[in-house]
Amino acid sequence: MSYAEIAKQAKNRGLIVMGALHPRAAYSADDKVGTIVLLGTGADFWPVFSQAPEHLDAAPNPVDRWSKRVVGEIAQPIAAECSFPSDGPPYPPFISWALNTGRFFQSPVGVMVHNTVGLMVSLRGALHLRQEILLPAPTGTSPCNTCSAPCTTACPVSALSAEAPYNLSACHDFLDTSDGAGCMARGCIARRACPLSVGAARTNAQSALHMKAFHP
Repeated sequence: MSYAEIAKQAKNRGLIVMGALHPRAAYSADDKVGTIVLLGTGADFWPVFSQAPEHLDAAPNPVDRWSKRVVGEIAQPIAAECSFPSDGPPYPPFISWALNTGRFFQSPVGVMVHNTVGLMVSLRGALHLRQEILLPAPTGTSPCNTCSAPCTTACPVSALSAEAPYNLSACHDFLDTSDGAGCMARGCIARRACPLSVGAARTNAQSALHMKAFHP
């Protein structure tokens, strides 16, 4: 299956190909996997997921369960293996894979930024193909290089920074206040400040679901 065909199958199920790499080239290793394709959420995710049984059954971890079913459906006809961010410990090196695709970069606030969905990165799974398939040329240059970086001043408690570890306690404490209600309802204000994040087409309902999982 070609890259374009995988992208089409992903789109039909509410996902996008967020990047891909040849691990033998990226890691200079004799890896049995020829290509790793990273799948994540984009504009089509919420209309599909919101009607899925995993969302409607009120059982725990709906997005993870949906991801494993849907990515598995894409993998089965092409005899690909799957891995997921929720697998582990030990957890698969999704961040390393992402940064080696040429479409993800470290942002000024430390978290990864993607060339089409900005800071609204939600990787849902990876396909591991035995063969090396032809991949589009990587972006190569971080979009942050030409950005005024509004993400760096958006967080009221400066929880995100490239110079220091993520201040999880400050973030959670803020979310518990009335001022934090906007983040809980619409998503992280720093991530929303990224001009490219609009490409993720996040609805408030989707953002609220992610935030509830992050801060129950």
